[in-house]
Amino acid sequence: MTDEKERFTPKQRAYGAMAAIALVSLAAGYGLSTLGGQSEVMSDGVAEGECENVLYWYDPMVPGQRFDEPGKSPFMDMMLVPKCAGESATAGVQIDPGLVQNFGIRTASADFGILEPEIVVSGTLAYNDRSVALVQPRAGGYVQRTYGLAQDDVVARGAPLVDILVPSWGGAQREYLAVLDTGDAALTDAMRQRMHLLGMPEGIIASVERTRRAQTVITITAPSGGAITSLGVRPGMTVLEGETLAEITGFSPIWLEASVPEAQSADIREGQTVSASLAAFPNEKFAGRIIAILPSADTASRTLTVRAELPNSRGRLKPGMFARVSLTPNTRRALLVPSEAIIRTGRRNIVMLKQDEGAFLPAEVEIGREANGQTEVLAGLAQGEQVVTSGQFLLDSEASLSGIEIRSIDGVMPDASKNEQAGKSYKATGRVTKIAGDKITLDHAPVPELNWPTMVMPFELNETSLAGEIEVGDEVEFTFTQHDTGPRIVSIRKVGR
Repeated sequence: MTDEKERFTPKQRAYGAMAAIALVSLAAGYGLSTLGGQSEVMSDGVAEGECENVLYWYDPMVPGQRFDEPGKSPFMDMMLVPKCAGESATAGVQIDPGLVQNFGIRTASADFGILEPEIVVSGTLAYNDRSVALVQPRAGGYVQRTYGLAQDDVVARGAPLVDILVPSWGGAQREYLAVLDTGDAALTDAMRQRMHLLGMPEGIIASVERTRRAQTVITITAPSGGAITSLGVRPGMTVLEGETLAEITGFSPIWLEASVPEAQSADIREGQTVSASLAAFPNEKFAGRIIAILPSADTASRTLTVRAELPNSRGRLKPGMFARVSLTPNTRRALLVPSEAIIRTGRRNIVMLKQDEGAFLPAEVEIGREANGQTEVLAGLAQGEQVVTSGQFLLDSEASLSGIEIRSIDGVMPDASKNEQAGKSYKATGRVTKIAGDKITLDHAPVPELNWPTMVMPFELNETSLAGEIEVGDEVEFTFTQHDTGPRIVSIRKVGR
């Protein structure tokens, strides 16, 4: 093995690598030339013989200009291509039908179906602020006992919270007992009303009447079950009537607050179901329902907060737990295409349409929601049209290189008048090789926006006077627009001299 390596010098091995690269480049060039214009095939008349009825001839670079006879294009250094009867009247990318499979081109039909989108976001469990109870005494007094409770302790409904000594109740209760001994019913009722106004609960009054003993210590209990989220009472302190001693917040049902990107929030509605999974219970799904969409968005994250309720009767879900939330917006019937068929340029969305056998046309579409590999098409396509799902980027590049117009969303191909109104211009540099009347031929540099390589081609002058003092051989910088009749120069000037 070592002897074989020594037979070749480093220079010989370098030449071998260069030869391999050349072969790869040659193969790639052959593939693109087959995909592009078929100019060489058309030049020898073979393709023309296969066409039973030729409608006209055209240059693929200037598809709007038609010719009655075959020959060389006046615009480019290539032969004109025949348009056969039965072919689509719209110019598009033409490929030999036998090569479609070789290029890996696959298509799918645009059909109506039910789009079932799913939005997956993060969320956090929180206390149910609609279930908040404030604990306040009906009379002022002194705290005797707090039952060892602390903030965040969980208590049940009716659990004792604090014992308060209320001295002002003793005198009223003794007066009530004295009135009871008189047997005066009217006076007894008046005393009962007075004790109610002092804040005594009915249970205390009934106990005094039954035991015939004054009770000046009241035990305040939890009005509802939940967690003590605020506790402001300690043994020995003095409290006033109506002072907040504690706050109890429920968490059954518990709140789930999810942050939804505003771009995905349009289809979220109150009442929709949600599904949450938590790290603490990886094998379980917790279902709930949206109860509110908060009115303001987070300016930093650009998200909206969606609030849902989850059942939590066993108390396993704790506030602060992290959740992965799945929201299912309303489903609707829509025209759907595979998501991979959409070419997103940043300015618009394009699909490649299959026309006739081996013919493909770019078309602009307006898209909506996306889910499960399907994208909703709002405009630009009709049911049953075939879109390319594999190889579409190769076809789009060839369409751009050939200057093929893109079918607009309303389904109408742009005409020359619309192009003139649009007036989009392109800048390039080049060298003048010929000037003839209102036309000038330039050996121009590449035009990246149109995917044009370096080439020699004629341009029409918007005004003959634009040529001015420009002569053959001058290096120029020019601006031009695209039309069905070919590129048209709107401004030109000398450079480099």
